[in-house]
Amino acid sequence: MAQVFPFRAYRYNAARVELAKVLTQPYDKITPAMAEKYAARSAYNLIPVEKGKSLPADTPADNVYTRAARTLNEWIKDKIIVQDAAPSFYAYSQEYAVPGTSTRCIRMGFVGAGRIEDYSAEVIFRHEQTLSGPKADRLELLRQTRMHTGQLFMLYSDPGRIVDSLLDAAVRSQAEVSVRDEYDVVHRLWSVTDERAIATIRREFAEKKLVIADGHHRYETALAYRDERRAQAGRVDLNAPYEDVMMTLFNTAGKGLIILPTHRVVANVPNFSLERFRAALASLFDIRSFPFNGATDRPRAMGEIRHQLLLGKDQRAVGAYAGGGSFHILVLKREANLDALLPDVSAAQRRLDVVLLHGLILERGLEITPDAVKAEKNITYEREMETAIGEVDAGRAQICFLLNPVSVETVLDMAIAGEVLPQKSTDFFPKLMSGIAMYRV
Repeated sequence: MAQVFPFRAYRYNAARVELAKVLTQPYDKITPAMAEKYAARSAYNLIPVEKGKSLPADTPADNVYTRAARTLNEWIKDKIIVQDAAPSFYAYSQEYAVPGTSTRCIRMGFVGAGRIEDYSAEVIFRHEQTLSGPKADRLELLRQTRMHTGQLFMLYSDPGRIVDSLLDAAVRSQAEVSVRDEYDVVHRLWSVTDERAIATIRREFAEKKLVIADGHHRYETALAYRDERRAQAGRVDLNAPYEDVMMTLFNTAGKGLIILPTHRVVANVPNFSLERFRAALASLFDIRSFPFNGATDRPRAMGEIRHQLLLGKDQRAVGAYAGGGSFHILVLKREANLDALLPDVSAAQRRLDVVLLHGLILERGLEITPDAVKAEKNITYEREMETAIGEVDAGRAQICFLLNPVSVETVLDMAIAGEVLPQKSTDFFPKLMSGIAMYRV
């Protein structure tokens, strides 16, 4: 089963840099504006390594990837980044406010080197499909830098919380790293070097399966790089560092592990009409409206929609807003035969509200095809309900759809069963900081 190992992480030297100024969000969350802000914070910010800027004059010998490698090597040479003396697991906590609320949570996991496995070995499971473009980018960066700077977000099941109890003991001392990011998330890190604790963690994982929560492209990049290095060596050496990849592992039975919904914002639908939309779906959904009278009454109607969505355990529901002073909830009729309506979709997939949205509501109500969804001709994605609604109010969208989050248990069960969730089905919050620990291959 799963194999995890302590490793000697490369980390920023806190005596030389202010950590809050050098760490970044994961590469796929960094916008051009964020990249500019990161670069302005510090000459040693990770941004030229994590997601550097391509230039018109780039050549095979001088490009975004070779510059990243040179920068990283210079920082190591100058002791801006240093390697830990002893192999460790790293307890990693994140304290954060649940978006849209004042509730603060703490999520605890640990960073380790995990053995890379082919999916066919049924040790590591994915829950999303990947795209070729991001993998090609990450693979060339890994070839040049030979360093994993970003974290893989992995899930495992430990109902007895045996590993968590060891981490709880490790974090009683003052954290070695404590950084507040731009989303008001506090990231803390502790080294776990106790040999008995390390042995227990390794032994516990020998019976576990792992699910990729976030970082599918990075995992498959590590897998491709491993295969490439094996081919170059002409043999398999399981002690080679490229046989492993840096992972941050979280217990599904632990505290503070949440998934946020990803709402859909729709634009550019020819001749859009809310009345025609409702009529097209009337045989499949009961559509209830919640009108509001002006801005002061609007929060009440939004609260009704949130409440109706939370009833999703007993009903299949998707929220909608198209302006006009009303919110709407689409509730699947109990007599609707999903076997006949979605014959090419597995029974497990049919239990997901996002599948109902794409397979029935978008296709039948708005004639948005799966190809159009892939091409993002009509749909953009928003984490915040208020932001999605704001796009409609601003006239940049015609309608938005509001979803319940997928549960952690659903992600785990479906992935291990070999099911792949639709794209943009999960948003594990908060993200893991890049550069907080790094693994050299």
